[in-house]
Amino acid sequence: MCTSLTFQKDGFYCGRNLDLEYTFGEEIAVTPREYEFSFHHRPSIPRHFAMIGMAHMDGGCPLYAEAANEAGLYMAGLNFPGNAWYASCPSPSKENLAPYELIPRILGECATVEEARNILENVLLVDTPFRPGLPVAPLHWHLADARQALVIEQTRDGLHIYPDPAGVLTNNPPFPFHQENLRQYLNLTSAYPENRLGALSLSPFGQGMGSIGLPGDASPASRYVRAVFYKWNSQCQGENQCISQFFHILEGVSMIRGTVRTPENQCDMTTYSCCIHMEKGIYYYRTYENSQISAVSMEKAGKDGNTPKIFSLLQSPQIHWQT
Repeated sequence: MCTSLTFQKDGFYCGRNLDLEYTFGEEIAVTPREYEFSFHHRPSIPRHFAMIGMAHMDGGCPLYAEAANEAGLYMAGLNFPGNAWYASCPSPSKENLAPYELIPRILGECATVEEARNILENVLLVDTPFRPGLPVAPLHWHLADARQALVIEQTRDGLHIYPDPAGVLTNNPPFPFHQENLRQYLNLTSAYPENRLGALSLSPFGQGMGSIGLPGDASPASRYVRAVFYKWNSQCQGENQCISQFFHILEGVSMIRGTVRTPENQCDMTTYSCCIHMEKGIYYYRTYENSQISAVSMEKAGKDGNTPKIFSLLQSPQIHWQT
């Protein structure tokens, strides 16, 4: 369960909510240009674009949940259980990648969505774990630059690349459903509603009644509609306002601990939210327990070198006392 979105107002921003019932050892990782990415079914990439994002470090290798590269390209993996399908063995006619390899492959060598699309059209995702005992996550991906966004899904009938004009992605069902479902909400408006009941003299008894019908539950379909509505009706000016606004949008589709339970009766919740300033390479984030926005700069961390730089998350509440 996750929500990813793009946002373009006084700058270009991308980010997501990561909704899980557990933590995966997440840390912010800045991978410099000379770190060698190894792959199971293709040659390694010894030099590439630097990137920043949230990752699980395993044996010194960053396994990214989402990241952005120095060229301004963003990619995030979101949960897609029951629909994600990976081949059991590689194909000699395809570029074979394990699912966890897709982000470093694309962000490592592509500066734009169009460059990425050219690679993706020949990709086959193979059911290969990073190491024995580490499960392969069922994912689909959100890919974006300042010009456009795509959704990448590999199901049993092949790898699909969908245009995403709304710039939003959640989880199941497959992406065409979300695009079709959005057509049911054409009536939603942030404006003060008009009386359309003819001769009856009626007026709204409160603000916000133009958006009656906006779904408020935590399901992927409802979060998708809500995120699109919030994003496209947002008003902000200047960098600081836009970063704050981005987190407010994500907050509107976040999961409160205890309100959503998994089949195993675990609490699904928004473990962290992030907003990446794509032009500056700054990764802003906040966690479930710490609502204060913190930040890591790819520029300050350094884009050159061969060792990822790791930043632990500030998890404890940060309360500013006024005296």
